[in-house]
Amino acid sequence: MATKKIKYSEAMAEVEQILARLRSGQMSVDELSSNVARATQLIAECRTILSRTESEVERLINPDEE
Repeated sequence: MATKKIKYSEAMAEVEQILARLRSGQMSVDELSSNVARATQLIAECRTILSRTESEVERLINPDEE
């Protein structure tokens, strides 16, 4: 089964939802660990997306520096 690549905006929205639930007290202790793990995965994916995008933009702006 292939995993769909998540978009940056989708990942950030999910992180925001997790944070909102955490801050509001709606998250049980049982859910805490899995939600923190999920948020960590999402943040790592966002960093990867940002890094890749930065590299692509840099190549477009400075094509002669390859």
